[in-house]
Amino acid sequence: MAQRSGLSVHALRLREREGPFANPVRRLSNGRRIYHEEDLEWLAICAKLRSSGMSLADIRQYIQPARQGPGDEHERLDLLRRHQDHVEAQVRELQATLDVMRAKVRIHGARLARGEADTNRMKSEAPTPAPAPLTDGIAVGAKAD
Repeated sequence: MAQRSGLSVHALRLREREGPFANPVRRLSNGRRIYHEEDLEWLAICAKLRSSGMSLADIRQYIQPARQGPGDEHERLDLLRRHQDHVEAQVRELQATLDVMRAKVRIHGARLARGEADTNRMKSEAPTPAPAPLTDGIAVGAKAD
């Protein structure tokens, strides 16, 4: 299971204690754990929820009704919709950040292409200037690129 899930044995046991499995992990009489394909699927779902910022408490809240059987689908759907909204907001923020980075790359790339880069100054010789003070998120006296 560790190899198929990409988790270490330690991480897999931690996940088991955290409770992301829909059903308790069964064991043989010698204590060896028995995992099923469904367990691997739940781990993958929970890993995606966790990496998208869902708290362990919310993951448990999502899983708990599955353990109890049908009946709480509305609660699970509401939880997923709220988290979906959260993830979509994160994606919009990251896209805005990526747009800024792309613009900066274009500007600096164009400067280099025009030969406007300061090639006489070696970075190792030049002191690093102190950053301009910030006022309401705008650098005072700084020239925008």
